[in-house]
Amino acid sequence: MTMYGTIPASSDEGTNLKFISTAKASIKSGLGTRRPWKQMFNLRSINFPHGVSDAFSRIRTNVGYFRMNYVIIMLLILFFSLLWHPVSLIVFVVMMAAWLFLYFLRNEPLMIFHRIIDDRVVLVVLFVVTIVLLLLTGATMNILSSILIGLVVVVVHAALRCTDDLSSDEERVEAGIYNKEIPR
Repeated sequence: MTMYGTIPASSDEGTNLKFISTAKASIKSGLGTRRPWKQMFNLRSINFPHGVSDAFSRIRTNVGYFRMNYVIIMLLILFFSLLWHPVSLIVFVVMMAAWLFLYFLRNEPLMIFHRIIDDRVVLVVLFVVTIVLLLLTGATMNILSSILIGLVVVVVHAALRCTDDLSSDEERVEAGIYNKEIPR
């Protein structure tokens, strides 16, 4: 049998293309769980809290509601601080891949030994592992200063942003469930 001018399609190519399209869809849906940036930076929603209790209430609600956005902001600040430390940047890129697969792109709850791991636990573990591995690379002052700057940015925004215009599902926000499906 002759096959002049034809390129045989291998099954590996089909699975690779399917994997790439699935990854693209997963990235779009995973980053879709973040809140719109326009909503986060709505200038009409910025005002000073009435007191310390109001500030703490705003911080708690905003961190629950804009959690994905705040994580992205913190990671961007950390990334920019590591541009002049190549080894730290490589470790950071590897950890970003872990962040993508374990936190940002998951549609289903993480299960380890038949137990569901809460998103907040995954977030804290990834954050701690990222920081520890980066501290081992020798860019300690850059990392600590960028984390401090990121925390200040997040806390100031969360305290100044009024929570009146956020969605009415505050029980889900307080529980840390914001656009992910509830396990049944």
